[in-house]
Amino acid sequence: MATKVPPISKVFFLSLLLIIFTFLQPSLSEFCNALDKIALLDIKTQFKNPSILASWDPTTDCCYWTNVLCEQKDYRVYSLSFSYGDLAGPIPPQVGDLPFLQLLNFHKYPKITGSIPATIGKLGRLRFLEITWTGISGPIPDVFATLKSLEFIDFSYNSISGTIPASIGYLPSLGGLRLDRNNLVGPIPASFGEFKAADFYMYLSHNQLSGTIPASLSKLRLSYIDLSRNKLVGDPAPLFGWEKTTQLLDLSRNKFAFDLTNVRFPKRLVSLDLNHNKMTGSIPAEVTQLRLNLFNVSYNRLCGKIPYSGSLLKFGFYLVGRIEEIKDRESYRDGDPRNRED
Repeated sequence: MATKVPPISKVFFLSLLLIIFTFLQPSLSEFCNALDKIALLDIKTQFKNPSILASWDPTTDCCYWTNVLCEQKDYRVYSLSFSYGDLAGPIPPQVGDLPFLQLLNFHKYPKITGSIPATIGKLGRLRFLEITWTGISGPIPDVFATLKSLEFIDFSYNSISGTIPASIGYLPSLGGLRLDRNNLVGPIPASFGEFKAADFYMYLSHNQLSGTIPASLSKLRLSYIDLSRNKLVGDPAPLFGWEKTTQLLDLSRNKFAFDLTNVRFPKRLVSLDLNHNKMTGSIPAEVTQLRLNLFNVSYNRLCGKIPYSGSLLKFGFYLVGRIEEIKDRESYRDGDPRNRED
């Protein structure tokens, strides 16, 4: 015969279960990895506890904090992304203590200063690295040998100085690179010819880069390349060729000196800007076969006839400089010739 449990024992048993559940509840509901949480709280401290990080409360689960995303499987932090807000000071080196991070983004924080922390070299799973429109300065740390998973780098609109690390060129998965609007100097690394991605895009404009275009760049399968507003010289022949896949090519405001006459442009080209260089020769008739939306070869040393058919029919001509005589004005009647004396 079963022994009946006195009612007082049932109450005690239920109370004990309630106490145990209460103590266990935080650990059962805490998805965030403890080491990731420590790193994030260190980052908050380094940033002087700004209001944008008010949700980063040590008593709550960090997977639910703003600007943080955790993986669904093991709840490791894989994304740390900040756009606008009151962050100020250097980027904390503790960002390198988030080993499962795949995306690191700081956008539009003019009060973020200092240099890019070398500890990002510890982030072997990082795929997207974006630090844009900040007050970051100093050189780009040469830590890319360990970042084999990187697919996209964007350091545009900062005050970064120094040369471009050659190690960037050996990133096997990189599909896009933006280093425009900085204070970078020196040559374009020859290693950039090693990029493997199809439709690679590269923006290096608005810097102080010098030297010639590396011959190795002829191997690239580019979609967009902007090298404008630098101090590059010589012949950019490695970027030309009918079979290339380039759609946008901007080499304007450099010191390129070459004969344009026999250049073969990429057949998919829709935007071509070569203004303010030292080009000679004439505009090749082949350019009329392209489906151009933009065509600018102004402020050079070109001569000869302007081909006027194909896609060029939709453009008006803006002729700059002294023109002694235009013999056949009738051939330009559909254009917009404008004489202006310097």
